[in-house]
Amino acid sequence: MDRLTAVRVFVEVADRGSLTQAAEHLDMSAAMVSRYLAAVEDWFDARLLHRTTRKVSLTDAGFAALPTCRQLLELAEEAQHLAAERSREPAGVLRVTSSGSFADAQLTAALVDFQRQYEQVEIVLSVGDKAADLVGERVDLAVRITNTLDPAMITRPLARCRSMLCASPDYLKKHGLPRVAEDLRQHRCIAHAFGIGKQYRFTQGGETLTVPVDWSFHTNETAVLRRAVLSGAGVGMLPTYYLGDELRSGRLVHLLPDHEPEELGIHAIYLSRQHQPLALRLLVDFLAARFAGEPAPWDQSL
Repeated sequence: MDRLTAVRVFVEVADRGSLTQAAEHLDMSAAMVSRYLAAVEDWFDARLLHRTTRKVSLTDAGFAALPTCRQLLELAEEAQHLAAERSREPAGVLRVTSSGSFADAQLTAALVDFQRQYEQVEIVLSVGDKAADLVGERVDLAVRITNTLDPAMITRPLARCRSMLCASPDYLKKHGLPRVAEDLRQHRCIAHAFGIGKQYRFTQGGETLTVPVDWSFHTNETAVLRRAVLSGAGVGMLPTYYLGDELRSGRLVHLLPDHEPEELGIHAIYLSRQHQPLALRLLVDFLAARFAGEPAPWDQSL
């Protein structure tokens, strides 16, 4: 006897409290419903229902089994949905959001390569450092760099984000090279508006070190912070995904290399695993493969 159908019959009877109503809804005879219920009870090796001439109610074992049976039906439905979608060509619109700097340095090229594989997928990419409202703004996928995640959202880790303290050669020629962390207190420092206050925080030798500093320039956009550092405005903390060419060419100098800033996670964030569009599921898989590795691909040449 089909166990999945038997489970569906049990859940339907439990919800309706009546074999007759369940039989009508499932377009079965009452005798067939009774046979399926007997099969479920044999499977669980327990009596799941109290049956009287007027009503049906759950036993303690029935209460315990019901959530698992519901989950089994949901998984079966999702598997059917996945199988149906895999046979189709992904298409439609995907709305993606990310910080401007990560979109510029890494994500845009990845999305273009994804579209080369799936030409029927249209991408709408919006950028900004402020976290988007996925529901209100109808966002399918947010790529966020954070260690603070919303438990109501579904997340998938994509990579780790490292940062480096940097300055331009022109700035260092005028103001000198900081040799120890305390030297930063004498330098002009550039801050991200969503930072951690007037301080830098590092890990050195397994211990956390906090250095108070004065900010001379503030911005809410990492791309602007990078441009200010390149222009010689001061010392700034920048993500390594945005620094490869500048460090290799010598346009920026890595300062205090034995001081490690806090690492952040780069995450794919979406609303639900159930009934995802095929294009979204494929895109998340594509980005996870693209950015996989330890260290991240953009850090390997550093």
